Amino acid sequence: MQSEKEKMLAGDWFTPSDPSVLADLAASSAWMARYQAALGAPESTWALLLREHIGTVGEHVIVRPAFHCDYGYNIHLGNRVFINFNCVILDGAPVTIGDDTRIGPAVQIYTAIHPMDPDMRRRGLESNRPVTIGKNVWIGGGAILLPGVTIGDNAVIGAGSVVTRDVPADGVAMGNPARLRPGAA
Repeated sequence: MQSEKEKMLAGDWFTPSDPSVLADLAASSAWMARYQAALGAPESTWALLLREHIGTVGEHVIVRPAFHCDYGYNIHLGNRVFINFNCVILDGAPVTIGDDTRIGPAVQIYTAIHPMDPDMRRRGLESNRPVTIGKNVWIGGGAILLPGVTIGDNAVIGAGSVVTRDVPADGVAMGNPARLRPGAA
């Protein structure tokens, strides 16, 4: 029988109020408090703290505090990734961000899925789908990426966009819901 955490990591429906899941959330919350407190510290301090908690951290990565995540261990950052202030990553599933990607302030990346079925919602079930962001992507401030989307290499996501479906390599998507700009990709 799988634990609730194992179900979460497998992308199955799970109970987020399970003690094993809550323990990971609590550990992440304690780490985030330390990370936010490092706002005035040198970026080298940020890098050490990131490597302590985030799943994979490439070289020359900058994640400006305040930064918020669920677990941290499901986040994978390539080389030279830059994430501006107030980013939120709900990482119940892997969130992979490729080399040279830039993420504007207040971007939100969600892997969490809540059921459409009211009985499942009442039981408090949740699931997750991975989010993959390619290399050399620009995501404008305030954009929201929904569960399961893939953003291809060299793509641009306009500020304030809500990305509900995949964006191909070299694509430019903007709006709510985000749509490909004609002639892009």
